[in-house]
Amino acid sequence: MLLLDVDGPLSPWAAGKDVKPSGFVEHRFRLPGWSRRRPLRMWLNPALGPALLGLAGQAGLELVWATSWEHRANTMMGPAMGLPVLPVIEFPAGLQPRPGQPFTWKYGPVARYAAGRALAWLDDDFEVYPAARDRFIERRRAESLPTELIDVNPRTGITDDHLAAVAAWARSL
Repeated sequence: MLLLDVDGPLSPWAAGKDVKPSGFVEHRFRLPGWSRRRPLRMWLNPALGPALLGLAGQAGLELVWATSWEHRANTMMGPAMGLPVLPVIEFPAGLQPRPGQPFTWKYGPVARYAAGRALAWLDDDFEVYPAARDRFIERRRAESLPTELIDVNPRTGITDDHLAAVAAWARSL
């Protein structure tokens, strides 16, 4: 599987207010409950959709959304990038810590969804919860599950180097 996060990897939110990365196109999305009167501005690269589909097809990987956008990624970001409807990892408890429970961020739902399957994951938040990340990797390693966490700079989004890293990882399986 190839897991995709939106904010950071597909939409480089940290690029700077007026510094659009090369190849990215501005989109404005209206969201129910969005606290601002203005639409949410996101930059998406329409070339990334076909590139991800090509990579997935060539490497035999299933593209899966692993984003707090959940199903909205299929109705908003996917069409803007030429992606078909993809499977979605749901985060029913949200991404916030709950009292009395160890916080796993996205790792718990991802581990359950990916049980028994190899995965590469493009995200920009792997360093935010290092203990949860390390437990996730250790558990997958103990189960001999190939796992590649590819950190994406939220200033640049996914680059050709990230795609090449996924391709190299897939060839190594």
